Amino acid sequence: MSDVYKIVELVGTSPNSIEEAVQNALNRASESLKNLGWFQVVETRGSIEADKVHTWQVIIKVGFKLEP
Repeated sequence: MSDVYKIVELVGTSPNSIEEAVQNALNRASESLKNLGWFQVVETRGSIEADKVHTWQVIIKVGFKLEP
């Protein structure tokens, strides 16, 4: 039997960095999803406050293997 995978799209945020925004999304996803295998950054954006980066927002696709 071949493996089957599912992909979900998530938005992670962080006031500090893109990497932290990705990790925050993955940490939250791992609370309810099993068998996380990979992620793909789809879009990066952020909000501005007082002419400075306020919050990083990263849209990622996360793939995970479905259990039989």
